[in-house]
Formats: sequence, structure tokens, C-alpha cells
Amino acid sequence: MARPQPPPWVHAAVLLCLLGLGGAIEIPMDLSQPPTITKQSVKDHIVDPRDNILIECEAKGNPAPSFHWTRNSRFFNVAKDPRVSMRRRSGTLVIDFRSGGRPEEYEGEYQCFARNKFGTALSNRIRLQVSKSPLWPKENLDPVVVQEGAPLTLQCNPPPGLPSPVIFWMSSSMEPITQDKRVSQGHNGDLYFSNVMVQDMQTDYSCNARFHFTHTIQQKNPFTLKVLTNHPYNDSSLRNHPDMYSARGVAERTPSFMYPQGTASSQMVLRGMDLLLECIASGVPTPDIAWYKKGGDLPADKAKFENFNKALRIGSVSEEDSGEYFCLASNKMGSIRHTISVRVKAAPYWLDEPKNLILAPGEDGRLVCRANGNPKPTVQWMVNGEPLQSAPPNPNREVAGDTIIFRDTQISSRAVYQCNTSNEHGYLLANAFVSVLDVPPRMMSPRNQLIRVILYNRTRLDCPFFGSPIPTLRWFKNGQGSNLDGGNYHVYENGSLEIKMIRKEDQGIYTCVATNILGKAENQVRLEVKDPTRIFRMPEDQAVKRGTTVQLECRVKHDPSLKLTVSWLKDDQPLYIGNRMKKEDDSLTIFGVAERDQGSYTCVASTELDQDRAKAYLTVLGRPDRPRDLELTDLAERSVRLTWIPGDDNNSPITDYVVQFEEDQFQPGVWHDHSKFPGSVNSAVLQLSPYVNYQFRVIAVNEVGSSHPSLPSERYRTSGAPPESNPSDVKGEGTRKNNMEITWTPMNATSAFGPNLRYIVKWRRRETRETWNNATVWGSRYVVGQTPVYVPYEIRVQAENDFGKGPEPDTVIGYSGEDYPRAAPTDVKIRVLNSTAISLQWNRVYSDTVQGQLREYRAYYWRESSLLKSLWVSQKRQQAGFPGDRLRGVVSRLFPYSNYKLEMVVVNGRGDGPRSETKEFTTPEGVPSAPRRFRVRQPNLQTINLEWDHPEHPNGILTGYSLRYVPFNGTKLGKQMVENFSPNQTKFTVQRADPVSRYRFTLSARTQVGSGEAVTEESPASPNEATPTAAYTNNRADIATQGWFIGLMCAIALLVLILLIVCFIKRSRGGKYPVREKKDVPLGPEDPKEEDGSFDYSDEDNKPLQGSQTSLDGTIKQQESDDSLVDYGEGGEGQFNEDGSFIGQYTVKKDKEETEGNESSEATSPVNAIYSLA
Repeated sequence: MARPQPPPWVHAAVLLCLLGLGGAIEIPMDLSQPPTITKQSVKDHIVDPRDNILIECEAKGNPAPSFHWTRNSRFFNVAKDPRVSMRRRSGTLVIDFRSGGRPEEYEGEYQCFARNKFGTALSNRIRLQVSKSPLWPKENLDPVVVQEGAPLTLQCNPPPGLPSPVIFWMSSSMEPITQDKRVSQGHNGDLYFSNVMVQDMQTDYSCNARFHFTHTIQQKNPFTLKVLTNHPYNDSSLRNHPDMYSARGVAERTPSFMYPQGTASSQMVLRGMDLLLECIASGVPTPDIAWYKKGGDLPADKAKFENFNKALRIGSVSEEDSGEYFCLASNKMGSIRHTISVRVKAAPYWLDEPKNLILAPGEDGRLVCRANGNPKPTVQWMVNGEPLQSAPPNPNREVAGDTIIFRDTQISSRAVYQCNTSNEHGYLLANAFVSVLDVPPRMMSPRNQLIRVILYNRTRLDCPFFGSPIPTLRWFKNGQGSNLDGGNYHVYENGSLEIKMIRKEDQGIYTCVATNILGKAENQVRLEVKDPTRIFRMPEDQAVKRGTTVQLECRVKHDPSLKLTVSWLKDDQPLYIGNRMKKEDDSLTIFGVAERDQGSYTCVASTELDQDRAKAYLTVLGRPDRPRDLELTDLAERSVRLTWIPGDDNNSPITDYVVQFEEDQFQPGVWHDHSKFPGSVNSAVLQLSPYVNYQFRVIAVNEVGSSHPSLPSERYRTSGAPPESNPSDVKGEGTRKNNMEITWTPMNATSAFGPNLRYIVKWRRRETRETWNNATVWGSRYVVGQTPVYVPYEIRVQAENDFGKGPEPDTVIGYSGEDYPRAAPTDVKIRVLNSTAISLQWNRVYSDTVQGQLREYRAYYWRESSLLKSLWVSQKRQQAGFPGDRLRGVVSRLFPYSNYKLEMVVVNGRGDGPRSETKEFTTPEGVPSAPRRFRVRQPNLQTINLEWDHPEHPNGILTGYSLRYVPFNGTKLGKQMVENFSPNQTKFTVQRADPVSRYRFTLSARTQVGSGEAVTEESPASPNEATPTAAYTNNRADIATQGWFIGLMCAIALLVLILLIVCFIKRSRGGKYPVREKKDVPLGPEDPKEEDGSFDYSDEDNKPLQGSQTSLDGTIKQQESDDSLVDYGEGGEGQFNEDGSFIGQYTVKKDKEETEGNESSEATSPVNAIYSLA
């Protein structure tokens, strides 16, 4: 983010006026005055021969001047030539060739004379030349024969043109010649080869000249090169060799200069022109050029290097740039230097240019004409176009070298004087008139101007005036006070008042008064001070990814009486707001940022008086451009060097290069990753496999993403060899009960190492140690038939190609096909754990009956019916698997209060075996699911109606419903109330205590086991309830401050405390309730019931389960089994699969935990505590 300096035009206005403060005084055009040249053609005037010739000359004066011309110092009679005319009220010559004629006939030196009765003014001597673009002479060029490594100069020698043509080299097919440190064009247009290489024969070379005025290009016949070389073939490995010249047998040579010749030369340049020094050297390797100045440093602010450091350009030279410069050409064989002596000469330039002189009768004055140059210029004075020495004598005039002094000037002294200063490099001509006038003061600007300025700026109040003698000028503010001059004010000679720093108190009316001996004149200027325009939140530099959205802020403060305009520049040019951009008053948003959006963005806040700018740079991060120019070098049997040129990183540094390869035998057209290299390298040695026809490409990676792949390299085939590895993932598995399919992962192209890759497959039965069977296979599978059921085999797979066999393979154990199991699990025992889970136990089957690999024991079970006669149930079969050779397990997620049937099977890879005997069991009651469709309706402000449906899964015989509800108002809660309903009741009406509070209802169903899942709803908010929190608070504010209310609350708190103490004492004495006096015994191997083959199971509907206890309110609560389910599963987690098996963990708890875990959640309520003691 940067705040630029104030806009150039703000200071420019001040600067221009300050520069003009001491300039020539302008005479009003209604007063008599000698002529003044206002416009003229350049001294060297080159014209296009296809156009009419225009030689400009315009002047002003009163009376209006007349014009005439000279050509080659002789009077040019315009009226005699029908092609020549002079524009009306102007001296401009027009030479018309529409009716014929040759422009060359009018070449010469022209000068314009503007004359009225007060004098004559002269233009410069204008040299008229017609542009020329001559044709190239026809010539037949023989082929240029040159030895590789030798230097070569192809000369252009363009035909002389006016102005000189622009030279460039191309092939005959109009392809530009690539130039570099070795091959480049000199300033004279010749093409220089520091050393010739064999690839230079690939094109021809033609010099082209482009002529400016005619816009034509002329082409010279092309040169053809024939390079004599020791290596006629363009071998890529030699072309990219690190020492290219020695690899090609080119002798190395020390540098020598091709231009300029020798060790020293000299050069002259005119002051203000550009100095161009050039050194072109030959040598092998190509020399480097460096530049130095003897006795000092090169001028850093003006010097720049061109043409691959072969040229040094110093802009706008001055005398201090004279001296000795030298260029140093060096390579590893040595170095040489060439010294260039530079002399700076100068055409005349002004030190003090003469200015118009306006005097009153009797006044004194002078004209000064001072100029400098090298050599020193001479000064010649003229009056009205004639040499001063030949003019009539004037006793009031005295010439003193470069100055003319006038004393006691009279009306007769009016004239136009010319000063001509010249040397061998050029001349300067200036006109200055002497005018004698007697004029009272007059104001030259409109009256009562309004000037608005910005606070704290410097400003100038102009009061242009004229008078002779020159009037004095004074300034006043608000029509009173003393003359304004000094301090914050400064009055210039031309009458302008400068205020150095504007303040608010400077606002007002300023009066300027001009006075001379003939009278006075005045004018007024009203000054208004405005606040500056400032950007107080500037855009910030940002780096964003391509395709994202970016916002540049620009918030502005300005004077409200001025109209503000906010615009944006991109790269200092006006920004076009397209459909991807959105410009707002204080920001610029760019959607879907693209690469072209990168650059500097300048916010310009402007009023008619000032502006402020703030600049930020937007960097667009993009994926890198693709690498290019892939080259293979250092070719070897098992390696190659790959070199590439990195693409643009698009502002995000390249972190990696991924090298990929493709081969055309096994998977043509499919690219594989070969290796990855850091982003700092562009060359890498790649390890290769035998007998692969490689082709490579490179992908660049940065933080934004990956580039497009580069274009493929040339192909490189490695020689073959026997395989060095064998196929992987060798397996033997049966697909039928009497076969074995041997499979493996085939080897890829980089592992084949040779043609005709095949596989030798061997197998034999593991137990018998019989001889190996074998087969040769071209694919990736082989099937062995007529095998026994599920027998182990030893398997080997070896790779082989035309160059030989691979290493000895490893032996892999495989199995022939499986058959269905022949036996079912026996002695299946079921134990009910709780209302939703059972434990299973069974005897394992004999291994020979499995006929395959034992996958799992599987239980199939289904819900036969519900103990609730009217409830329909789905009899869909479900299953639970117990992987491995296990003898117990748990089936969970059963429905309570239901009759189930169960069967067991053995499962191997082929499928299920026969089913065991069907077992039946019944799950006890559980807690019900949540009541369905719980509705809360509020017909009026006094009542709330509740309705619900029976639970979808009663899981037992419903004993009733429990409803808890509590009023609330915002975050404040009222007293909770509890209602119990019969199992047949599904409606209830609540009488509201006040019309403001809302209610939260929680409803649950009950069985003998306990309460089930609850559902919660809230009463709807009243539509006319504006501020419920405040209303609720106001209704209770008075109650809370009443004494009787405070006493009641204290009594209730004391009663609660007594009840809690009684509960604590009773628990400490009893410890257990009667139903828990008989503690459950965990199921284990030592359980006596298991020893006699029996297990815990009850069909009694009303008998509490083991592991359950009766709660204080007489309901039966579900209790976790004391049997650890870890005993039935594998591992300490006790987790089972999602196919119906149990997920969770059962642990044996201490008696205290059991008691606390089965307490009613209402135990802390005073009402429930009373019920528990009853």
C-alpha cells in the first residue's frame, strides 16, 4: 500500500506560474507592437515525397504583419510559382504537387520574414529535405563457407536513406533471427557471430531496411552458410553437453575484437545527445563484455547496457561525461580490452536569451544575448533582419558585445532585434523587440473572480496588468489593512500574490491595485478555503489465488461542498469495470480473479480542486506454467539425464517437479509417476529399467496446484535383461470344490526387462511332498483341476523373458476349493440377560466337517409373536455372526416381551452348513418407547389441552403415564408439577396460573419395569405477548416481597432438610432393599446350573427378573446384569458387529453403585421423598 505524491497537475499549476513570473511581458493586442514569431517548422525539415510540402511560419503584431520568404538566402517569389501558395493571415508555405512536379526541386534553406511598420521578425533557417528510400542493388551472393568455431560478420550495407532506415535481420521465410550473446546485430546493421556453430546452417540470413516516411521494408538477398565441422550430425547429446565446444572438437580461442578494430579508438558526441559505445568480440567460448570508465564510475543514473552487454548507452551527455572508456572481453582462455576516448562538444545553448523590452519614453533598458557551446559560439546582432552595423545610427543605442544598452529611449527606437549565436555544430536565433509606449495601468483579467483552494496548500492569486511605465502593484485583504507582503505572503514582480500555506483565516476578498504616473487600476479576487480530500482507509497489497474474490477498500473524507468522484487505475491506466468487477463508493470488488487482473490498482479520489491517491499491488497466485524444452543427455544403459526449462511460477514459487514416463509396449498412452525433485532444480538423473522405450514429461507443482504436463521428450529405449523380480500377491484359492485358482499381480513394463514376458507356475500338495507340477502362463491366472476339498498346496510363480529367468520365487501356501459344512453346532444353550439381550453357548463342530476355513458361527433368529396378544409383529429373520472358533456370544437389540425362535449354523467360505435344532425363548418386559403424537393446544388464555397416542412399542403391559410440567417466562422457571395417569388416559387439561407464562411438558409411559423414553413439548407463545419477561416479573414482584411468602418458603426448606436426614439414616442402617438380599451369581464355567446342562430362564409374566429391583414407588426398574458380557465376546470391549450383535460393555458394579443407579430420578423431590418413606 502506498500513498503517491500529490497529483502532478496540482503542483504544475503553481510551478508554471512561478516559472512565468519573470518571463517576457505581454502587450495587449489592442496596443501597437512589433511582430513576434509564434510558430515555425523545425530547422531540419524532412518531408514525405508523396505529400504536399508544408513550411510553417506564423506571427502576431499590431498592425498584423506581412510575410515574405528567402530561399538559399535569396528572395523567394511565391507569386511566380503556381504550385506555391501562402496561407491567409499566415506566412505558412504550401507546395502542391497534385498537378505534377518533383519535390526534390524545392529542397534548400528557407527563412521567413514577418514585418509591420514597427519592425521585422525572422524565423530560423529551415533546411528542407525530401525523404529518400532507394532500392537495394541487385546482387547474387555465394554461400558463405566458414569453419565451425570461427568468427563471422555478415555485412548489411543498406542503401543511404533520409532519414537513415531501421535495420533488422530475418530469414527469407520472414522468421526473426534469434540473437544472443554469441550472435547479435551491431549498431551499423551488420550481423556478428562471435563463433559459428553447426546449427547456424539451419536458416539463411537476410538484412531488412525499414524506411520511416514511406513505411516500406526492403530486403537484401539472403546469405546462406556452409559450416565445416568435425561432427556433421546434430547429436542432441553433444548439443547439450556442458562443454559444447570441446565435445564438438572446436578449438578454444582467446577473445579478439570484431568491432571496433584494434585496441583504441575515439568518438565525439554533442552535448544533450545519447552516447553509444559498442564492443563486439569473437572467441571460443563466447566472451563476456564488461564496461569501465577510467578514473571514475559509470554514471548510474544515465548509463544502461544493451545488446547483451555489447553496447553502453549514456543518455543526454554533458561535459563531465568526457573521458576514456574501455570494454573488457574475456573468456576462460584470456581477456583483451579496447579503449575509447570520448570528447563531448556542444552546439550553442542559451545562458540568457534576449526578451522583449517595453519602455516608456525617456526610460533606459538593455537586451542581453548570452550563449555557450564548444567551441565558444560567436554572437551577431541584427535589427529588423539586417546586420546592426549596416543599420542607421541611433545615438540612444550602444552595443557592448552580447549586450545592447538603450538610454533615454524615444518613440523612434521601436524595432525588432535578432541575436544569432553559432559555432561549427549549430546556431541559435532569437527575436526580441523594443517597444516604447505611454499607457496608464489596466487590468488584464476578469473582475471579481472566485478562487477556491484547498486547506494547507500553497496557492497564487493572479492579477495580470499592463502599463507603461511599469506600474507598481499592492495587495489588500477585505478592503482594509496594510499592503500584503512578507510572512505567509509574497508578491512577485508580475503582481501575483503567493500564499505559502492556506489557512481557514485566509478566506476573504483580496484587492490588487496597480499604479503608475498616469493613473491606477484595481481588481478583486474572492478566496474560499476548502477541506482537503483524503483517503483514510487505503487499499492494501494482496496476494490471492486465481478464481477467488478480492476486495480493495478505498474510504474517503472530503469537503461536503465539493463533488467527489472515485475512480480506479490499473497499472496507471483507467480501469475498465467489466462484469467481473463491482465498483462501490468505498471499494472495488473483483470476482473470479484471473491472471490478467494482476497489477497495481490506484484509487483516485477527486474533486474539482484536488485529489488523493492510494496504490496497492494485487498479486495473482496461479498454477505454474508447463516446463518446456525437455532434453535427454548422458545416455546410459540404466540412466539418463533429463533437463528442462522451468515455466513461469505465476507468483507462487515452484516447490516440486514430478517426472512422469510412458512406454509403448504394455500400456501405451498411459503416464506413470517416475520420481519427484525439488523446485530448485531443472536437471535430474533418472534411473531406468531394461527394455523400456521411455518417453518423459515434467509437471511443475506450487502451493496453488500443478501445471499442465510439458510436451513429451524424445524416446529412449534401454537394452534388455533377465527379470530381477517375480510377480507379487501370489494366491491359491478354490473357485469350486474341486479346483484351485492360482492368481498373481502381473509385472509392469518397468519390471519385464525384456520381450515375451511369461510366468512359470509350479504347485504340489503340501503334505505329500510330491514332485512339482508346472505350467507356462502368459496371463495372470492358472486353474488346477480335480483337487480334493480344501487341501493345502505349495505354489511358486517365476517370471521369464527372452533374456532368461527371474530369481527363484518364494513358496506360497494356497488351498483348494471349499464345500458346504456337514455339521451343525450342538448343545445350544440360551440365557436371557435382560429384556433386549440373550447369551448363547454351543459346542464346536469337528474340523473335518467344516470342509473349508471356518468363518463364523451364525445365529438366525426371528420374533415369533408378542406377549401382547393384539400387537402385530414382523417375523423377518435376522442374524448375528460370531467370527472364528468361538463357543459363546451375545445377541442384542431384541424386542422386550416377545417370543423368539433361534437356529445356529456353521459358515465357511462356501456358505452355511445345516441348521441346528430350533430353540425358543421369551424376552421379559422392558420400558416402553415414547408416546406418539404428543400434541399441545391452547384454545384460550386459561387452559392448555394435551393429547397423545399409545407408544409404538409398549415392550410390556402399560401401567400408566407420567407427566411433568413447569411454567417458565424467559429464563425464569416456576415450580415443577407431576401428574400420573392410567394406561387408558390419553388426554389432560392444564389450568394456567397466569395468562403470561408458557409451559414445558415432559410425558413418558410406564410398565412394571419402569418409565420409558420421554417426549417434551412447549405450549405455544401468546400472539399478544409483547414483553413476556417483564410481565412475568411484574406478576411476581409483589409476592416475593410479602412476609407470609418468605415464611412459607423457609418452612418448606426446613421440612426438606428433615426428610433428607431421615433418608440418609435409613440408608445407612438397611443398605439394601429386601428384593436385593439374594445377589445374582455371574454366569461362568463353574456355575452349577451349567454343569447339569440347565440355564436361567423364566416364563412367568409377573415375576421380577434376576438383576431387577423394586423401586420405592412400587414399580419395577430394569437392572443391568451382573454377568460380564466380556465373557461372551472377544476382548475387553464386548463389541459385536452391526448385523444384530450387541455393541457396548457390561461390567460388574458394586452394591452401592447398583443402589444409586436404580434410585428414582425424583428422589430429591419432597413429594417423592414422602412417598418413599410411606
